Amino acid sequence: MIVAFLSGVLIAVSGCVAPDARQNSNNNSNNADISKNSTISDRQGKKLILTTFTVLADMAQNVAGDRAVVESIVKAGAEVHGYEPTPSDFRRGQGADLILDNGLNLERWAERFYGNFPKVTRVTISEGIQPISIAEDAYQGKPNPHAWMSPRNALIYVENIRKALGAIDPANAAIYDANAKAYSQQIREIDQKLRQAIAAIPPEKRYIVSCEGAFSYLAQDYGLKEAYIWAVNAERQATPKQVQKVIDVVRANKIPTVFCESTVSNEAQMQVVRETGAKFGGVFYVDSLSPPDGATPTYLKLLEYNVNNLVKGLSDSS
Repeated sequence: MIVAFLSGVLIAVSGCVAPDARQNSNNNSNNADISKNSTISDRQGKKLILTTFTVLADMAQNVAGDRAVVESIVKAGAEVHGYEPTPSDFRRGQGADLILDNGLNLERWAERFYGNFPKVTRVTISEGIQPISIAEDAYQGKPNPHAWMSPRNALIYVENIRKALGAIDPANAAIYDANAKAYSQQIREIDQKLRQAIAAIPPEKRYIVSCEGAFSYLAQDYGLKEAYIWAVNAERQATPKQVQKVIDVVRANKIPTVFCESTVSNEAQMQVVRETGAKFGGVFYVDSLSPPDGATPTYLKLLEYNVNNLVKGLSDSS
């Protein structure tokens, strides 16, 4: 089965490992060495936790601290929706003690991947979140998968991670509990900080314009209005109707700045820029953290970077 599934795969993807979660998360990086996958020997008897993408890896590492090895299947900068697992992924899957995924139809490749490891424990850490339904396009009526973009939802993610780690490694459960409590407090603090930043923007100007509709949960939390080209992902070329929809919103509301996600092409959004005179404010990070030396090496940095970039863009009246 594995041989058949891997036919045509040419490259190996790397994992991502972070330092102890008991340090301040603003100084942490979930992918301190994305070129190295752990082996039984260098794990020193620790549990191997795989996550489907880097944001979840950082969350899990903050809960695990130094008591488990955490690696991401999808490397930093890669697109998670239509990812193709590699030989390296299958090797790590065979040795994993736990696989954490987002669910909500984010990882469309996951079920086929998991079928090769029926004895490995798998936990969907969005369990318990109230999903927001997608309102248009081919995915209309399905849940928007980007629930982690809400700090309030992130607290549910952390609790589900805590339970999952304690279940497979009860000897370290007390440490996981303490780490989860400390990390949750950091999430609450960043939530308050970001709310205050957005509160400085007049309500009628609180628009977030992106390529992908990945900010519905954040918009709901912070009173933002959302406009986007693709409802879920950029797997197809943008249609003229999709682009025109965003052009109309930007013009009608005099939105000064538009953005695009780091894992998709900004070509369609640049057409919006040309047609409206809005500025391109750069990238948002959603489905992937940056490399360790980038702008968003941790989940908390991702939230802070995105909101600060948005506030700056909406404050630009020139």
